[in-house]
Amino acid sequence: MKTWILATVMMIGLSAMAQPGERNRERLTPEQRVELQVKKMTLELDLNDKQQQEVKQLLTKKSKEHEEAIAQHKAKKEKGEKLTADERYAMQSNRLDEQIEMKGEMKKILTPEQYEKFEAKQEKRQEKITKRGENLKKRDRE
Repeated sequence: MKTWILATVMMIGLSAMAQPGERNRERLTPEQRVELQVKKMTLELDLNDKQQQEVKQLLTKKSKEHEEAIAQHKAKKEKGEKLTADERYAMQSNRLDEQIEMKGEMKKILTPEQYEKFEAKQEKRQEKITKRGENLKKRDRE
């Protein structure tokens, strides 16, 4: 009997310890995130000063648009409104248009070699995201 009680208490204690903690980290400002992205790209792609400034302007513009979209989405969510099929379609279409525009802008800014590295990095990132999504789906099925 004592063994069962001890085992139960230990299992409850261990499961409580295994719970993920809250993330109370402060988020970086959009300007800080852009600055870090530009520095990472400079290291990876060996950008010159002119390219750094152009990339920074582009990323700042995209960051502001992203923040606005998030704010609109949160406002709708707080009101309890759900997206219609047309709104979802428009949102996905807009996102893809922005990706196409971003690729075009980066192609103008970067040299062919730098752009090739940039594309390879983007593909690797996309594969990582896809793999993470597949792992989540597997975990949900179990």
